[in-house]
Amino acid sequence: MGALTTALIAIAGVILGWITIEMACKPCLEKGREAIDQNLNPDYDPDDEDSIRAPLTANAPQDSDPDSVSSTPVKIV
Repeated sequence: MGALTTALIAIAGVILGWITIEMACKPCLEKGREAIDQNLNPDYDPDDEDSIRAPLTANAPQDSDPDSVSSTPVKIV
């Protein structure tokens, strides 16, 4: 009878631990599950999204003059 009680307590502990992790990490888990769902969906096309990201060089300086570049030294540790 002691082994059965121990097994039931262990199973209950695992279930309660799983519920705790699901509640604590809900935002992160939802984002991950959405990404997996999109990745596994054969009809999903990322080009159909309304919000297209701007290029990474959108804020880059437009000056083409190489003399206008700042020569501030950078300390490398």
